[in-house]
Amino acid sequence: MADSNTAALVGSDTLLGREIRDIVGTSATGIELRLIAESEEEEGTLTRVGDEPAIAEVLNDESLDGARVIFLAASGEINRKALDLAGDPPDAAIVDLSYAAEERPDARLRAPSIEDGYNVEENRDAAVHVIAHPAAIAAAMFLRRLQRNDPIRRSILNIFMPASEQGTKGVEELQQQTVSLLSFKPLPKTVFDAQASFALLPQFGEDAPATIEESELRIERHLATLLDLPGEGEGAPMPSLRVIHAPVFHGYSFSAWVEFEEAPVIEAIENSLQMDAIDVRGADMEPPNNVGQAGQSGISVGSIVPDRNDSDAVWFWFVADNLRVSAENAVAVAMELL
Repeated sequence: MADSNTAALVGSDTLLGREIRDIVGTSATGIELRLIAESEEEEGTLTRVGDEPAIAEVLNDESLDGARVIFLAASGEINRKALDLAGDPPDAAIVDLSYAAEERPDARLRAPSIEDGYNVEENRDAAVHVIAHPAAIAAAMFLRRLQRNDPIRRSILNIFMPASEQGTKGVEELQQQTVSLLSFKPLPKTVFDAQASFALLPQFGEDAPATIEESELRIERHLATLLDLPGEGEGAPMPSLRVIHAPVFHGYSFSAWVEFEEAPVIEAIENSLQMDAIDVRGADMEPPNNVGQAGQSGISVGSIVPDRNDSDAVWFWFVADNLRVSAENAVAVAMELL
C-alpha cells in the first residue's frame, strides 16, 4: 500500500534532482522524499533534503515500494528501468521531467504555472504527468500574459539554450572545453561534438547523442499545447521560433519580437505584464540576465523597446532558470497528487 505523502526521486543526484530536493526541503515540506541515485556508484551517498540528512538508495522494487509519486529526473536508461519497475499501469503516479514517458498513451503534458486550475480533478487521475519543457513554460507564460490585454498578431522567438539542457555532462564538457581552449589543449566533444565554449551553435556535431532540433521540436509541441489551454491569455498565436545553443552553463534567454493587433504603449505593456510569476524591468532598470535569474521562480522581462521599423511591434528580452521552472512545476504536480 502506498504511503500518503511519499515520493521517490529517481536521479536525486542530477541537476534536476538537486533542484527538487531544494524545493521540497524549503517550501514543500509535506512531501516525504525518498532519494534514488542515478547510478549504483552513488548508492549510500549521504546528502540532504533541506536541512535534513538523507541517504540515496539504489533503484529496485523495494526503493519504489509504497511511493505514491515517482519523479523521473535521471538519464534515459534509469528512467526506463524505473518505468518498467513501476508497472503498466504504474502503481504510483509518474511525474516525468526527462520526457522518457512522453510517447506513452497514458501521458498528460503538465505545467501547473500555466494551467490556472484547469481540469484539476481530471489531471489528478492521470497515470503519467510529463512536465512541459521549461522553455515552453516560460514562453507560454510570457505570450499568454501579453495576449490577455494586448492581442498579438504574430511573434518570433529566438531561444538561447544553456549547457545544463544536457545535464551534468553538458555543464562539465562546457567547463572542460573552456579550460582546454585557454590551455591550448584538445577539446572534449562527447556531448556536443563541436566547440560549444565561446561559440553560438545552430546545431551540434553529427555524432552528438542529442540534437538542438530535438529540443526545438519538443518546445514547439509543448508550447502549442500550453497556448491552447483555456483561461487567461487563451488564443495567443503560435510563434515562429529558433533554438540556438549558447556558451552558458545555466538559464534560458529569449529574444522576442511581438507584433500586436494595434500599436502598443510601452508603459501599458509593462504594467500588464507584471504579476507574481513575472518580474518586469522598466527602462530605468538593468535588463535581466540568466545569471541573475538563477534560483528564481517564473521569468524576468526587460529591455522592452519598440521596433523602429514597425509601429505595431515591440522587442522583449526575458530569462528563466530552466531547472527551477521544471522542478517547481513537478513539485506542484506532486502536491496535487499526494
